[in-house]
Amino acid sequence: MLSSRDIRDRIRQGKPTVGTWLQLPSPDVAEIVARLGYDWAAADLEHGSFTRAQLPDVFRALERWGTLPFARVAAADMTMIKAALDSGARGLIFPMIESRAQLDDAIAWSLYPGGREFAGGRRGVGFSRANAFGLDFAAHVDGEKGLGHDLVIVAQIEHVNALADLDGIFSHPRLDAYMIGPYDLSASMGLTGRFDHPDFLAALAQIEQKAEARGIAKGYHVVQPNPDDLRAKADQGYTFIAYGIDALFLLHAGRRPGA
Repeated sequence: MLSSRDIRDRIRQGKPTVGTWLQLPSPDVAEIVARLGYDWAAADLEHGSFTRAQLPDVFRALERWGTLPFARVAAADMTMIKAALDSGARGLIFPMIESRAQLDDAIAWSLYPGGREFAGGRRGVGFSRANAFGLDFAAHVDGEKGLGHDLVIVAQIEHVNALADLDGIFSHPRLDAYMIGPYDLSASMGLTGRFDHPDFLAALAQIEQKAEARGIAKGYHVVQPNPDDLRAKADQGYTFIAYGIDALFLLHAGRRPGA
């Protein structure tokens, strides 16, 4: 299984890492997805059906077969972030990031105080599944190399309002990547699902340019599982790519022939 550090290094080196999205709150589904070879899988706490109590078993199923457990929190607030991390998430995807101030809080709530890369963390320190309920406590919180300081942190750019503060967002020293949420971004522009519209493409180009200037890796959610679209995003230099959704895999593969 790749570690969070491995994924951070790969996306910064321009090497694509491909994960997927889980909306069905089932360890069995997570186990199947993990056997398919994804680097990571994100439990979707925004639009999925997960409860706090279900996350540990879903994460265990992913870990068992070498897929790193991530979470897309429902909102970039302290309660949601704490629940995902204490359950064992090794990466966090923040939805609807529109300003540097919003991102500052989200990242601070995600990281312990005193880390080597970012000292301004405000994550609560306590025993949880993430540190084996204290058995791995020292290895988790150590400021130099602790696992709790080495999360993959991704900001979703999915509203046109974010374009006004891209320099601020992308200058955060602890942000690893951004991810385009294409449906929300296009909807915020009055262009829902019109991914070939010139205004949408211009927004993507502006986001890419600002991220590249700050050394932030590019990410995209290829929602509809199409291998050609995945290859196209990798060819365009996207290195943090979410491919499909568990429910869509079922819909695409399970449709009755002729229906």
